[in-house]
Amino acid sequence: MRHSVAGYKLGRTKGARIALRRNLIKQFLTHERIRTTHAKAAAIRGEAERLITLARKSTNGSAEQKVNARRLAASRLGDNQLIKRLFDEIAPRFANRNGGYTRMMKLGPRMGDSAEMVMLELVEE
Repeated sequence: MRHSVAGYKLGRTKGARIALRRNLIKQFLTHERIRTTHAKAAAIRGEAERLITLARKSTNGSAEQKVNARRLAASRLGDNQLIKRLFDEIAPRFANRNGGYTRMMKLGPRMGDSAEMVMLELVEE
């Protein structure tokens, strides 16, 4: 039984699942909008919002807290250019918003296998 087991397996091994989530979050933060299946979007949505919240809350912190927040984000993403974009461009846009940074819009089933497709995008105010 899978009682109290969080997360989505997505039909992959642990390493492939971690790589898929990392790549999807990188693409999402780079392009601010991705088209993917509902299951994959649901799997990355929470982690992407946590990264944005981490970046948003670090703007008012001390120098040590800012460095720590960037290191935490780098451990999740591993891309310094993307970390700079997250902290300098994306997070300030959501300074007055308490969560709910993403939106999932249903696009209908995919032709090949009828998987439910969604557009995951950052909310513009």
